[in-house]
Amino acid sequence: MRRVKTVCFAAAAVIVMSAAVAVYAEDNTYNYISPEELKSRIESDAPMTILDIQVKDEFSQHHIKGAVPAYAYPVRTAEEKARIDEVYAEFAALPDPVIIVCPRGGGGAMRTFDHLLDKGMPADRLFILEKGQGAWPYAELLEK
Repeated sequence: MRRVKTVCFAAAAVIVMSAAVAVYAEDNTYNYISPEELKSRIESDAPMTILDIQVKDEFSQHHIKGAVPAYAYPVRTAEEKARIDEVYAEFAALPDPVIIVCPRGGGGAMRTFDHLLDKGMPADRLFILEKGQGAWPYAELLEK
């Protein structure tokens, strides 16, 4: 009988966790842009803001041409978010998409996305570069 209770408890825990993950994933969706699509937008001079959150040393080593530096990575503290706020006015009033570039396209980019949402920017304007700066394959579109 004790084994049955343990199995039932474990099954209930799995169901609850699955539901929690599903709700989180549903509420926290992110828009992504591929390197190929971003390259195409750059080459066609499509209006956009490329917001690069890499730390200053990484940004100075490599960044996509025209990127606006925020030096905010990993975007965990109020101080790092304030660095994004410092450049926010450059693109907030424009209707153009904002492409968020971080070292690997993960947590820092997601936190930036969420921070910009909290500031009132519409989600349909925000995009994260898939796999971030580290996987950017187009050296001809880099500045150093």
